[in-house]
Amino acid sequence: MASVEGRLAGRAALITGAGRGIGRAVARVLSSEGAAVAIAELDPVRAEEAAQELVARGGQSIALPGDVGDPAVCEDAVRRTVEAFGRLDILINNAASTAGMKPFEEYTDEEFMRTYSVNALATFRLMRAASPHLRRSPAGRVINFASGAGASGGAHQFDYAAAKESVRAMTRVAAREFGPDGVTVNTVCPFADSEGVREHVDASVTEMMRRSVPLGRLGDPELDIARGVLFLASDDSRYVTADTLWLDGGAGSVRS
Repeated sequence: MASVEGRLAGRAALITGAGRGIGRAVARVLSSEGAAVAIAELDPVRAEEAAQELVARGGQSIALPGDVGDPAVCEDAVRRTVEAFGRLDILINNAASTAGMKPFEEYTDEEFMRTYSVNALATFRLMRAASPHLRRSPAGRVINFASGAGASGGAHQFDYAAAKESVRAMTRVAAREFGPDGVTVNTVCPFADSEGVREHVDASVTEMMRRSVPLGRLGDPELDIARGVLFLASDDSRYVTADTLWLDGGAGSVRS
C-alpha cells in the first residue's frame, strides 16, 4: 500500500525498464514510500501491468511504453511524467540491453551500438531532458544503473561492460554539474537474481555467480536492491553524490 506519509511523499519518479525485474521492484518500493511513479518500459503489456499494480496498491502511476534507445521516446517520457504528476524529482535509469555473452571479436557494430544506445545514450538523453525539472526540485535525484561487469572487465561481456562503465563516467560528470542546484547523481551496481540475469545466463553460471558472493546468495530485487535505491532516492542520502553503491553482497573485486 502506498503511503502518503512515506519518505518520498509528494515526489514523482521516472523509472526506465520498470516493467519487470529490478526496475519493477524499485517501482514498488518507491511507490510504497509515497512517490508517484512513471513506468517506462519497452513491452507495453508489462508497462501497463506494472502501473496498474501500483494503482491497485493505492499509489499513483502511469505506463510509458516505448524503446528508450529512441531519442524521441526519452524526451516524451520526461514530458508525460511532468504532465501527469506536475513535477519530476527522481530519475532512475535502469533499462538495459545486451547482445549476450561471447568473445569481443564476435560483436557486430550494430549489436554494440544497440547496447550502447539503450544503456548509455538513453541515460544521457534522459538526464538532459529531465535536467530543468530536477534542478527545480527541492530534492532532485538521479540514480543510474551500471554493472560490476564494466568495473572489473567481465570477459565475454564487451558491449555491456563498455556501456555500463560509460554510465559511471557520465554519472560523475553530471554530479558536478547538477551539484550547485542540490541534485545528487549516483550509480548503483547490483548483483541480483533477476529476470534479466536468468534470461542471459544459464543455471550453471548462475550457481558460479552465487558462490562468488561472500553473503552466499544473489540479491533479492526488492529486499536487497530496491531498498538501496530507496536510500539514494530519499533525504537520507542528501550528502551522497558522484558515488557508486555496490549492491552485490561483496562479490565485486573493484571498488573505485
